[in-house]
Amino acid sequence: MSYQNILAERVDKVAIITLNRPEKLNALSYELACELDEELTKIENDDEARVVILTGAGPRAFSAGGDIMQMVKSTPEEMAARTDIRREANWHLATFTKPIIGAINGLAYGAGAQLTTMLDMRIGCEHAEIQFLAAKYGRANSTWSLPLVVGMPKAKELLFTGRPVKADEAERIGLLNQVVPCAQLRDAAVEMAKQISENDPRMVQGIKRLLNDDVGMAWRERFDAEQNARKNKLKANSPREGFKAFLERKGIH
Repeated sequence: MSYQNILAERVDKVAIITLNRPEKLNALSYELACELDEELTKIENDDEARVVILTGAGPRAFSAGGDIMQMVKSTPEEMAARTDIRREANWHLATFTKPIIGAINGLAYGAGAQLTTMLDMRIGCEHAEIQFLAAKYGRANSTWSLPLVVGMPKAKELLFTGRPVKADEAERIGLLNQVVPCAQLRDAAVEMAKQISENDPRMVQGIKRLLNDDVGMAWRERFDAEQNARKNKLKANSPREGFKAFLERKGIH
């Protein structure tokens, strides 16, 4: 189908979603959030798509945050209904079965900053700037997601102060996995996505599920969860199948 607020494309086994409201700095309207959730559901049900890249349109912003004008014009009833839907969409994104790489092409403020914390990995460029603004506006978000990315003390600092974090610091504290020149951002994201897409999707998705499910567990519980998964859903391929390429290089058949 044709979307109004996002762009969706495929590069081999990689699905690329672009937040497409550059004139509004890709502000997260209700309609955009619904389209994003719809496209993610389609990708989740498509075995050919193994990895997702999420980025923003234009040179300035990944996402400037929530659409403030839309919020101001909405009735309390509309806001309540939309909040419920967006809460579920956020949880769907955070627990999405397949890996999601963020290509952070510019500023990510407020709800846009929160969005970055729900992704598995983030590659940024020199224009990336992330700012958790909720406390400045009498709101709260990212308390459940940001500590998993940067640790509790740094999360407290960023959420309490609401200060901007530029690309070099974001990489240093783990808010970005790496920083590349803006002209190379898409290629770098696609390269990482293709590396992931060539691995066993059952294992990649199983490992992601284990990592997510283990949050809050005791260390021994995490160990046992992996052992149980290896006996069941993540049972290893036979050595001959799993190491097929290695054996072929050695001339063993």
